Amino acid sequence: MSARAAKLHRLRGEALLAGAGTASEAETAMQQSIDVARRQNAKSWELRGATSLARLRRQQGRREEAIALLAPIYTWFTEGFDTADLKEARTLLDKLTEPAIAAEG
Repeated sequence: MSARAAKLHRLRGEALLAGAGTASEAETAMQQSIDVARRQNAKSWELRGATSLARLRRQQGRREEAIALLAPIYTWFTEGFDTADLKEARTLLDKLTEPAIAAEG
């Protein structure tokens, strides 16, 4: 299986979420994308899939699950923080952690 498979699963998940299917179907496709990327040790593709799935989980009110999924993948990276993928992941993580910060203050 190529890196293309991870991309296709993620895009299928995005399309399903956009109205061509159910949230459950979208979640399954996005998880398949992450699984394929992990088997191939393709961290950038894993990050993209995790960002998509974390966004869905946030929309579903599953904030803790979203953080638990995305944060470990994001922290794996040690450079490239100016790339679109890492910027998007960081922005989403910031949104996911905002309520926790407000509650502490």
